[in-house]
Amino acid sequence: MGFRIIKTAAATLLSILLAAAAGIPGAQSAGLLAILGVETTRKRSLRTITARFFASLVGLFLGCILFFVLGFHYWVLGLYVLFGFPLIVKSGFKEGIVTSSVIVFRVFGQADITVHILLQQIELLMIGLGSAGLVNFIYMPQTGGMIAGIRKEVDGYFSVIFRQMARTLRDPGYIWDGKELIGAGEVVEKGLSAASREMENHVIHPDEAWNVYFYMRKEQLESIQNMLQLLSQVYRQLPHGDMVAELFDQLSGDVLAEEYTGRTERLLEELQQEFQKMELPDSREEFEIRSAILQLCRELALYLKIAKRYKSPVELHPLRDKRPSKGKA
Repeated sequence: MGFRIIKTAAATLLSILLAAAAGIPGAQSAGLLAILGVETTRKRSLRTITARFFASLVGLFLGCILFFVLGFHYWVLGLYVLFGFPLIVKSGFKEGIVTSSVIVFRVFGQADITVHILLQQIELLMIGLGSAGLVNFIYMPQTGGMIAGIRKEVDGYFSVIFRQMARTLRDPGYIWDGKELIGAGEVVEKGLSAASREMENHVIHPDEAWNVYFYMRKEQLESIQNMLQLLSQVYRQLPHGDMVAELFDQLSGDVLAEEYTGRTERLLEELQQEFQKMELPDSREEFEIRSAILQLCRELALYLKIAKRYKSPVELHPLRDKRPSKGKA
């Protein structure tokens, strides 16, 4: 049983009890409105409830005009659907089409238009949608621990990818299936979705730290794919490849650290200076391989710049789930 089902049941029961206590006929309709108002996040709930409420007012206004002019006939309901739904959509409240229909059909069922009946429908809206909003805002499950687990999974994939790249540089004949790259992409998308839900649960001061982190990883994945294309051009073992492999070994450990260490960046700068002191290649084959390795180093530098650019000032709180305090390698 999902938590959303529990919230829906609570909102439904609360709305029906309140509507019955207020003496509104057909109090069960408030439960239906509450069911339509329950959402997965606080921000989405606020948007949905607002849209449903104003859509119902638009629908109620049009329905009353049609019933007053044409009478309470079944074919008039068809006219309401024909003209009311497009009007609600154009008003920007398309999420409230069903809710507005519930209210209009209730007025049709009573076959009368009075101020008392109209006020009852508005009260019903406030009770049903209000109960859904109240339940949504009282409690939303904390997802920080789950997102932290996704982050560890992503970091683990990145670490394995860099180890595999180091192994390929040392042994160009080694065949890697690349499944970790696919897994990393799937988990990053999962993390982005979870981070978006977490942000929508904070209405006043949304925390963007997780969103920043997973967007950083997504951008870095594109850089890794470029590195792998360059790595495929290294078809012979060279001392230069062995030296770059040490960088990826270092990076496979740095990527698991809580903060950006900068160690790989410093080693890369030292290695590039050392490359400049080496003798030029003496064959076309060596020239092509060394050129690919040099471009690989430049792409690695870009990868590291992405981590530095996405540094986040969020601090770790001892009583909260760990969040990325800084950009990681």
